Amino acid sequence: MSGVAKGGSCKHLPQARLIAWLDQADSIVASAAKLTISPKDFTEILESLSSDKKDSWIRELVSRGHGSPLEHSIYVFEVVCSRACSHQLVRHRHASYSQLSQRYSDKFLRKLVEKTSALVNSLVPEGFADTARVLEEAENSLKDFNTLLDVVSEAYVIPPAIVEIRDAWFLKQLLKATATYYRALASQVPYEDARYLLPQAVKTRVLVSMNARELLEVFLPLRMCSRAQWEIRMVAWELRNQLVKTHPAIFSYAGPRCVLLENRVRSNPCSLNDYLEGRCSFTIQRCPEHVPNNKIPSCLRSASINSPS
Repeated sequence: MSGVAKGGSCKHLPQARLIAWLDQADSIVASAAKLTISPKDFTEILESLSSDKKDSWIRELVSRGHGSPLEHSIYVFEVVCSRACSHQLVRHRHASYSQLSQRYSDKFLRKLVEKTSALVNSLVPEGFADTARVLEEAENSLKDFNTLLDVVSEAYVIPPAIVEIRDAWFLKQLLKATATYYRALASQVPYEDARYLLPQAVKTRVLVSMNARELLEVFLPLRMCSRAQWEIRMVAWELRNQLVKTHPAIFSYAGPRCVLLENRVRSNPCSLNDYLEGRCSFTIQRCPEHVPNNKIPSCLRSASINSPS
């Protein structure tokens, strides 16, 4: 198993990083595909498979929709995102999840408190009531948008649309909600109940394991689409970018549902970059989101432009 560098660097946006995978995944997937029609045992197939044959078998899997061999390849990644995003993430049932508990850890909120304390020239508060007081003071005194963004982003994911219009009021509401949360704790409300006061923008950390079939046929096609919610779309594009660097033979074909569907009707599937750069054109009449054929390329480019490079 190996590790890969993390994704995006803007802390107000979601983060995703691939952290573990099978080194020989592409060879294992291709060999598993060949095993279904070969009298040879698996080890013999694996050891004799050339690079060209490996790529050919994987292309055949993509084109035919023969996904079961892809299930032998597992990928583990870590996502830091909002609770709004994590609710979407865990809908993907063919995956395993471990998520940071709000009952036992307020790590992200404490980082916000520490940074806020420095800005209002206060010692880092130890009690809940003092914490709420510091946050309320910051809400009233901090005016600069960039300063507010830097503080609030310690604990919350901020929509790009809010950053674009520099909406300080929005950021102050997150500070206010955090202060209310600590006021509740100061009143001896249990953690598990006080968290009901926190906005869905609050950050969480999720460890996810998915196999290549779930990634190629379900998660990435749904979540890379321009119609997907912006945050999980960012996560999906970032993961795809890391996956294609790790196992290009498998994930160069990964893309939104228009790409998946088009590759199923082609004798030779095209990579996502082939579609984005115009080397391959779409022949399907419309995508699953009912975008007509002539508008699919611009829709695909829009999804790409509004996601990490």
